[in-house]
Amino acid sequence: MENTSLQQQLLEAGVHFGHLKKKWNPKMLPYIFAEKKGIHIIDLNKTVEGLQESAAALKAIARSGKKVMFVATKKQAKEIVSDCAKRVNMPYVTERWLGGMLTNFNTVRKSVKKMQSIEKMLGDGSAESLTKKERLTLTRDKDKMEKVLGGIAQISRVPAAVLMVDIGHEHIALAEARKLGINTFGMVDTNCDPNKIDFAIPANDDATKSIAIVMNYLTAAISEGLLERQADKDDDESHDADESAEAKAARFESKADGGEERGKRGGGRGGSSQPKRRVAGPGQGGRKPAGGGAR
Repeated sequence: MENTSLQQQLLEAGVHFGHLKKKWNPKMLPYIFAEKKGIHIIDLNKTVEGLQESAAALKAIARSGKKVMFVATKKQAKEIVSDCAKRVNMPYVTERWLGGMLTNFNTVRKSVKKMQSIEKMLGDGSAESLTKKERLTLTRDKDKMEKVLGGIAQISRVPAAVLMVDIGHEHIALAEARKLGINTFGMVDTNCDPNKIDFAIPANDDATKSIAIVMNYLTAAISEGLLERQADKDDDESHDADESAEAKAARFESKADGGEERGKRGGGRGGSSQPKRRVAGPGQGGRKPAGGGAR
């Protein structure tokens, strides 16, 4: 039933519409259901399989605490993808993909730190000592970097996976991810090569409704993984708290037992069992009193 309803939603969103027959990639043949009026129709059964497989893998990645980078620089996908990424607190790129954003990550991080330092200067008032023109230049630089690097400002290392809309349009990001051995996920239309990506989701990557339904489905899976990770953390913390309470109780009990044992040992040594010092009197080997006896 779930698959049937999901297929119905995909059908209504137009996920099954591919490109013109003359623009197709022959390697997409297993994912094509039919041809109608010169347009290829994508097999929604294959789409559902790809969605479920990708969702399970993304959920596992999110549960392990790793990051998934969302990439979509197409006009119709920018807003949808940025909203989905913000919802699960994941990095995203919706403007121009900078060459080397993954393969030259350390240099990109330097640019991010520069952007953050400018933000700090403008925020704490330390830029007030600069001239008006210098402040204006800093503000423009910050806005420019924020537009390109704002989505990846919070990550300190290369993500574990890259999720793309239209792998043909994002071929540079795909090439960098493959070079580094990063898991790749993406919507693949009939004009792309599905063998270039680890988890291919055959779908219409041009229609806004199609992009929205696929990205929301995958984002929900990532959200589930994050919730399960948080639940595991809470269980571990409560378990640690219970263990610490038991440890405290055991420690107090051992202290109490030790105190009783010392009290018993102390009682055996004290009292009448202690030998009294014998005081020698006169005529018993003691010292004679001064001035005593006849001269």
